[in-house]
Amino acid sequence: MFKKTILSALVVLGFGTSAIASETGKIHDIAFSFEGVFGIYEEAELQRGLQVYTEVCAACHGLNLVAYRNLGDAGGVGLPEDQVKAYAAQFEVFDAELDDYRPAIPSDKFGDGSYEGAPDLSLMAKARKGFEGPYGLVVNPLFRGVGGPEYIVAFLTGYTGEEKEQAGAILYENTTFPGGWTSMPPPLFDELVEYEPAADNDEHALAVDVASFLMWTAEPKLVDRKKAGLVAVIFLSFFAVMLYLTNKKIWAKAKRKD
Repeated sequence: MFKKTILSALVVLGFGTSAIASETGKIHDIAFSFEGVFGIYEEAELQRGLQVYTEVCAACHGLNLVAYRNLGDAGGVGLPEDQVKAYAAQFEVFDAELDDYRPAIPSDKFGDGSYEGAPDLSLMAKARKGFEGPYGLVVNPLFRGVGGPEYIVAFLTGYTGEEKEQAGAILYENTTFPGGWTSMPPPLFDELVEYEPAADNDEHALAVDVASFLMWTAEPKLVDRKKAGLVAVIFLSFFAVMLYLTNKKIWAKAKRKD
């Protein structure tokens, strides 16, 4: 009891969040391939995540900031052009010029979800936070990220199976969701999605795959940004060395006179 009280107090104060999450079992750090300075997206993982989103999440949630053509971007999902077209053609979009629905094309966006009140998932992995540094510092996020994908995994696997009725609505207990109860029923269970080629498809594996995909939708240019940052660091380091050597050469005569 005393230990739980101390942990609760630390949560309220905002101290040591990552350690507390590990202690309570709500949010655990996951070694995602895209984390770290040199991290990149795993194409196969993103494709599995797209499948989970399509077969499970898309029934309610939209991706209104993501275009179908983005599925073919290098460093991301990496679908060939013909597969992007085929995937888009499965869906319909409303065309204002035709005043009617037509099959989607790659330039169209995924659009809004079909369930009123279901949040859009385009930026969900950046909108949620799972980790903080000690005493509110940003030490942990520099190496582990803010934990948005970890939060998604913890949420999707955090259902206890308990239900209750409140104000005419059914609520489901979830150890990760703020308040402990959510109106969203458990979306995943073991072997819900069949992968081809075969891959782990238990509840946790499905959650990890779709969390990776949602990280990509939130930051599709992550790999390019890291490459640009690395080039900038190398250039600035080289420039700093050249500046130092130039400075020494310019002032060498004056220093010898001294």
